[in-house]
Amino acid sequence: MTTMLSSDLPLTKIGRGKVRDIYAVDDDRLLLLTTDRISAFDVVMGETIPMKGAVLTQVSAFWFNKLEGVVPHHMISADTDEIIAAVPALKPHRAEILGRAMLSRRTTVFPIECVIRGYLSGSAWKEYAGSGTLAGEKLKAGLVESEKLEPSIFSPATKAETGHDENITIARMREVVGDDVAYTLESMTRAIYTLGEELAREQGIIIADTKFEFGRDKDGRIILIDEVMTPDSSRFWAVDAYKPGQPQASFDKQPLRDYLDVERRAGRWNGDAPPPPLPASVVDATSKRYLEAYRRVTGAELKI
Repeated sequence: MTTMLSSDLPLTKIGRGKVRDIYAVDDDRLLLLTTDRISAFDVVMGETIPMKGAVLTQVSAFWFNKLEGVVPHHMISADTDEIIAAVPALKPHRAEILGRAMLSRRTTVFPIECVIRGYLSGSAWKEYAGSGTLAGEKLKAGLVESEKLEPSIFSPATKAETGHDENITIARMREVVGDDVAYTLESMTRAIYTLGEELAREQGIIIADTKFEFGRDKDGRIILIDEVMTPDSSRFWAVDAYKPGQPQASFDKQPLRDYLDVERRAGRWNGDAPPPPLPASVVDATSKRYLEAYRRVTGAELKI
């Protein structure tokens, strides 16, 4: 399979994120192309991670299919041959888009990351440990790191073009999108997470937290967009290794983070771009971690 750092397709490129390239197909459709780029600590690495783009696209497709009838979403197809049939200009580029492309409905995107936390970890734990709050709102006392939150906490954030998203209060979210939209986004977020957390647990994965994006389609419907419960948008833990009161190993870019931590502590990297070159062993270990996440979540090996 072709490994991709950046793409050049015969469509109009209208966006480029840390990982995805976005192309306009027509007034109603987009092509989301997930490269094998990888970022850590808000810096994009110079190397690619083989199969990463396909893993992210196909994990999202798995969840979009599971969510049929639960919430409306933007996916038209993540099947390469179906996409080429719908967009014939892509036929000469089949090897490049194989497994990593998703044909999607266009929407007007809400400027909110809809984060839901089922467990107290990451930036949420840091804030709580320091002040007993999450996004400035008080949580009950006595919680420990990685503890299960009952009920799960909806914790919106502003979307940042670069750097970290910023946690905001639900009151601030209402000011940005209005009361009705805020209520709908939270309700849809909770419905998606409830289904995903339950199904993933059956496969031995805890989805500790995750984030969703939503947009409004041409008919005015609020629909789920972007990626869904992938190793990049979620914190995946193994059910059989879970121990509250401490950090948990994640099924994502942990080998990469661990390597960069060593480089930082040794004074060989200051945490800014450009990043240090990655050894082949780190690239390989990270690729295997993504493929294992796919296998765990879907119960099958990734076949492209």
